[in-house]
Amino acid sequence: MKLYLVSACLMMSLAVFGQSDRWQQRAEYKMEIDFDVKKHQFKGEQTIKYFNNSPDTLHNLFYHLYFNAFQPGSMMDVRSLSIEDPDRRVGDRISKLSQEEIGYHDIKSFKINGKSAQYHVEGTILEIKLDKPIMPGKSAKLELKFESQVPLQIRRSGRDSEEGISYSMSQWYPKLCEYDYQGWHANPYVGREFHGVWGDFDVKIKINRKYAVAATGTLQDAKDMGHGYSDKNTAKGGLFKKKSLQWHFKAEDVHDFAWGADPDYTHKIKTTDAGTTLHYFFQENEKTKDVWENLHKAMNEAEQFMNKKYGEYPYPSYAFVQGGDGGMEYPMLTLITGERSYASLVGVSVHEWMHSWYQMVLGTNEALYAWMDEGFTSFGSAEVMNHLRNKGILSGEATDNPHKNAVRGYARFSQSGKEEALSTHADHFNTNTAYSVASYTKGAVFLKEIEYIVGKRAFDKSMLRYFNEWKYKHPNPNDFIRVVEKTSGLELDWFKEYWVYTTKTIDYGIESVQKVNGNNEIKLVKTGLMPMPLDITVEMEDGSTHNYYIPLRVMRGEKGSDSFSGELRADWPWTHSHYVLNNLPAGTIKTVMIDSSERLADVNLADNIWPQAEVEEN
Repeated sequence: MKLYLVSACLMMSLAVFGQSDRWQQRAEYKMEIDFDVKKHQFKGEQTIKYFNNSPDTLHNLFYHLYFNAFQPGSMMDVRSLSIEDPDRRVGDRISKLSQEEIGYHDIKSFKINGKSAQYHVEGTILEIKLDKPIMPGKSAKLELKFESQVPLQIRRSGRDSEEGISYSMSQWYPKLCEYDYQGWHANPYVGREFHGVWGDFDVKIKINRKYAVAATGTLQDAKDMGHGYSDKNTAKGGLFKKKSLQWHFKAEDVHDFAWGADPDYTHKIKTTDAGTTLHYFFQENEKTKDVWENLHKAMNEAEQFMNKKYGEYPYPSYAFVQGGDGGMEYPMLTLITGERSYASLVGVSVHEWMHSWYQMVLGTNEALYAWMDEGFTSFGSAEVMNHLRNKGILSGEATDNPHKNAVRGYARFSQSGKEEALSTHADHFNTNTAYSVASYTKGAVFLKEIEYIVGKRAFDKSMLRYFNEWKYKHPNPNDFIRVVEKTSGLELDWFKEYWVYTTKTIDYGIESVQKVNGNNEIKLVKTGLMPMPLDITVEMEDGSTHNYYIPLRVMRGEKGSDSFSGELRADWPWTHSHYVLNNLPAGTIKTVMIDSSERLADVNLADNIWPQAEVEEN
């Protein structure tokens, strides 16, 4: 009996504190702000019910104060001034901001469980040392009062964009830092990536009645607000006699909250075939009218494809909002520049919505693993855009491999001497170019190489399984690799270790094709330091074609035949620089090719074909 009770208590402890699974903290936000559009300032009150679901006792709390980055001398400013290739949207602009143009969060008070607590602001981080710690399995009530100023449009968030949008309100409130199985993540803001606590948001925004507001979540009492939410589009009577309106939004199971506001927004609401409500906010003019009116057709088709390939979109709505300085993703909303061609508008909209899968739902720590968000999103976006071309919604022809340019782009950059490992923290890349290639391009190629290794059928199953098993859990690289291993039956830790933690490259070649004792023999060479399985195609003079598949010994198995149907040959040990392919058909060999599908990220294609021919690089 006593043993049973001990076991039962242990199981209850595991269930509460998440030792048997990846535990998650939770934050339930309530915020009210009063926005002054003349001064570009607002006063705010914030209450968070914070649940410590970890097995750890918390002695400190940390908040992000992103607007503080938009001040001369900030870490973002100095980083932009000193990096070799600064983002053109920042450059030296922060250093030139006047007092009326800077951004800031001025913390007026902080309470925990009704009692005032000491706090300290260090750049973009609010630091709080608790007199009484938050114990495992307990919750705390956190209360903040603050005043903020919106910076002149610089990066993602701010005011007065180049396209004339008044407010792009992202990273706009004191945001609780995430505490997870790796500890606190109180990273200073230098313009890179994010990590957040899942929870619910209940947000009230009081602003001049002339402004329409688009935001994360669902608008409460939408019938009373006008601005395209109902037929009340004129400033007559009722609420519209008031100088200000209060917009009330609620969102569940998200880790951030963003909004945009402008007096000249046109607002369209349409529903997809999957039942998702899509909001389109844009300034209607000659540059935007037709392309924004036609955007829904593409997004409707895109959602069906994304749901089928990558998992069901879980939220009731999504908003495409003109604003920001390019394209930036947030829960249930994106801020995108709107004066684009149709193909460009569809492209940025697809990419930002695709982030809902790999950042808003899976929630990988972007600061540590930006490539698991940006790279996976870029991969999915390329697949969606290719599908839209195949459906005739976008001009241009669909292709069997929409990732070919990404594979070749990564291969070229890997030879530049500037590549850095994917394991580099997003803030600490030496150049913006190295960060971009790693996060967007090499991150996308990571998936294409996985597909090449395990086969398309196992890969597609893995992508769905990954989403369904790891949503709302902040997965890391090993979590994804384990899903693919379990789905494919192959061992893949070697691939993760090479691709993520090193800059070693793939380079195979055909060293010779000859007859030995009257039999055809092909000698292959591994010049690069990263091993990979090989698909070999041999074409004979008589017109016949023969395919051969050479797995790696460390894979402990073979991929399915759905992606490359070839004769299975002996494993290639990664320690061996050469491999002899023999027992080939009699006759004269016309050509030999490594990876006719062009999926393999080989850095030198010239020796992948025999006899060697000039290889066209795209």
